[in-house]
Amino acid sequence: MDAPLEVDISSIRVIGAAVTPAVMVSGCGILATGLDNQVARITTRIRDMVREWRTLPEGHRRRGVLRQEVAIMDRRHALLARALMLDYAAILSFVVTSLLYLLQRRFGVPEVAPVVSFSLGVVLLGGIAVFALASLRLSRRALALEKQELFEEPSHPEPP
Repeated sequence: MDAPLEVDISSIRVIGAAVTPAVMVSGCGILATGLDNQVARITTRIRDMVREWRTLPEGHRRRGVLRQEVAIMDRRHALLARALMLDYAAILSFVVTSLLYLLQRRFGVPEVAPVVSFSLGVVLLGGIAVFALASLRLSRRALALEKQELFEEPSHPEPP
């Protein structure tokens, strides 16, 4: 009769520690997709607003609103682009964490190294949240401009 297969518990712990960052990489990938979609939508919206601005006659009231909105959208674009860069840095940090855990036994990687790498990834995720919240705040400002223009009574009739 064969001896029962013995499993080294420390090996299971190492595998678990290496897989946890992989799950974070997957989450960051989903987050990157969402951020990239937002950046693309803002880019399209800015192009549409600039196109509209060019078609309006000089001195048209809407041109001023569009100029302000484009400035706000440009700031949102920059914030979300930074969030996207932090997201990719977090992915890299979690991949490095997995590698460090897997290399720990073979190359004597210090115990603290993967913990520091993982912690860095978590901090980067916090930075993403800060940039996303700032972007949302700017989004509300752009909507407030549209709402103000919509409900404001013109002082003189607009030409058709």
